[in-house]
Amino acid sequence: MTKNKDIYPYEFDCCDGVNYNDDDDNKECLCKDDIVDIPIPDYYIGTTHKYEARKVVEDFELSYNLGTAVTYLLRARRKHKCPVECVTKAMAHLKFELEILENNRAENNCCSKTSNDEV
Repeated sequence: MTKNKDIYPYEFDCCDGVNYNDDDDNKECLCKDDIVDIPIPDYYIGTTHKYEARKVVEDFELSYNLGTAVTYLLRARRKHKCPVECVTKAMAHLKFELEILENNRAENNCCSKTSNDEV
């Protein structure tokens, strides 16, 4: 799959002289010194303990969909007066995760559904 740099301008094929894309050795290389710290919006940082949503997700080793859902939920009321959009997005990612889990269960013939699974 060829990356379109107009669509994904934040993706780099080379960093500190190491080329991650065998297709083109003549690309300009990104240096770590060129990377600027991006400030984290306040709505991603807890008020009492100052935990960052992304660090909570990382610490619990959540999958992409679970991590995204948790992040949407953690920021929901802090980013919007009416958090319906964030909660809806979180629910969508939880649905995606359930689809993956159900497919894995079907493929592996494991985790047979029990009465405890129905919550």
